Amino acid sequence: MTDDDFHSHATSNASDDRLDDLLTRGTSRRETLKALAAAGFFAAGGSSLLLGPKARAAENTPKHGGHIRVAVSSSSTQDTLDPARGATAIDYCRDFMFYNGLTAYDEHLAPQPALAESFHSPDGGKHWVFKLRRGVTFHNGKAFAPEDVVFSIMRQKNPETESKIKPLADQIADVKASGDHEVTVTLVSPNVDFPSITAISHMLIVPAGTTDFSKGIGTGPFKCKDFQPGVRSVAQRNPDYWKSGKPYLDAIEMVGIGDKSSRINALLSGGVQMINDVDPHAAKRLQSAPNTRLSAVNSGNYTDLIMRLDLQPGARPAFVEGMKYLLDRKRMKNIIYSGYAEIANDQPLPPTNPYYFAGLPQRPFDPDRARSLFKKAGVAGAKLQIIASEAANGSVEMATLLQQSAAQADLKVQVKRAPAEGYWSNDWAKKPVTFGNINPRPTANILFSQFFTSGAPWNESHWHDPKFDQLVVAARQEPDKAKRKQMYADMQQMIHNSSGIGIPLFITDLTGYSHKLGGMDHKIPLGGMLAHRFAEYVWWKG
Repeated sequence: MTDDDFHSHATSNASDDRLDDLLTRGTSRRETLKALAAAGFFAAGGSSLLLGPKARAAENTPKHGGHIRVAVSSSSTQDTLDPARGATAIDYCRDFMFYNGLTAYDEHLAPQPALAESFHSPDGGKHWVFKLRRGVTFHNGKAFAPEDVVFSIMRQKNPETESKIKPLADQIADVKASGDHEVTVTLVSPNVDFPSITAISHMLIVPAGTTDFSKGIGTGPFKCKDFQPGVRSVAQRNPDYWKSGKPYLDAIEMVGIGDKSSRINALLSGGVQMINDVDPHAAKRLQSAPNTRLSAVNSGNYTDLIMRLDLQPGARPAFVEGMKYLLDRKRMKNIIYSGYAEIANDQPLPPTNPYYFAGLPQRPFDPDRARSLFKKAGVAGAKLQIIASEAANGSVEMATLLQQSAAQADLKVQVKRAPAEGYWSNDWAKKPVTFGNINPRPTANILFSQFFTSGAPWNESHWHDPKFDQLVVAARQEPDKAKRKQMYADMQQMIHNSSGIGIPLFITDLTGYSHKLGGMDHKIPLGGMLAHRFAEYVWWKG
């Protein structure tokens, strides 16, 4: 597939040839379009309102063929096709194009069989037996076998892999082929939620012995035709995919466009057919345009203020607490996100999570309290640099509002705006005060293990609490739900009180897409772009 092929397709997106069939006889195309726009027809959802039952059914029936361009908010030379090392939205999307896991999440975030036909624990979570699917082949023709599962899981434990889920993998003692197309995972201690871990992107299965991930060899719905980190990737339909009839698209090109306005304009012009991290201020623009649609999902995404506890001034607890009192959450929700957010309370679990601790008193916006704490920390009147970037959703605006709030608390804040390209590798969690942007996680234990335990690779503020670490392990093996809920409540309170993380809001994930893209109603509450799994579900209406 050439660039000209993609350009030709993108140009065709600007027109709807089938609209002619919908026009009322005796009325010109222009007059009909004008009347429909005046009536709010396009904003309400498009031409399906004019179709009869059979035509509507046909429009909602998946079709094969077509190729699309997708633009995401961040891309860099650090992009990778090694699922164990994926760290950004573009990595996750590509991982789910090229690979599969033993399990996959359903719309209720329950793990369902995927490359494993079934799974069970015979002893309450210490051992997990996975019966593997037959007849599955990798993109290079190799038959899927137990050795691939053993290799893919065990490599997560190797420090040289640099897996982003090593704290989760450390709970695995061993993985062995245990029968005819079967593997058994032995854990260090029981984990009643272990099948949920096998569904996350980092645990996707690769061929045994893989050292070169640049080709994206997996069992997934698409094969990798081209991959240029920081530039683009091209995925082509896997004709031998083990899920009958899927995928629907012939090809997907992915690129990074860091600037919000440029992403919006690319979608509106038909240059791309899907974008993530839609600027909330542009939401109405996409909803009212005749050729674009908007998907809104609130699933726990957050942009957090990171204060390194091992660096000054974050090493002073009173400073960290004071900064949390400067988060004007209501103002941030309205000004930055136009209401597309929920007030958070410096705890990383959203209200939709079954273990969310609603009893935690809301931390208010209180500049006077912050001023007192800054005086106690010995930083009153000091200058503080905060690094923000378009790469971290809304962080530039958050930093600006913090700067204004800090002036009321006798703290002089300088906002340094870092370029989106390279932010995650050069600035994020490396300087004293920065911002992160955390995608939702399916379980409380996964989230806490990846971001808040002492050994977590994404322990952004370098927070260490042995009691917290012990509770994370204990909660995994606690079969009593009421006791487990109390453990998670305690952990949320600990994060709220003493970590170097401020979480002002849970951000609604906004995905913009072409009106010709079907399948976007497949909701998985783990973030935008169908929880980064759009490739398997969407189709081109033509």
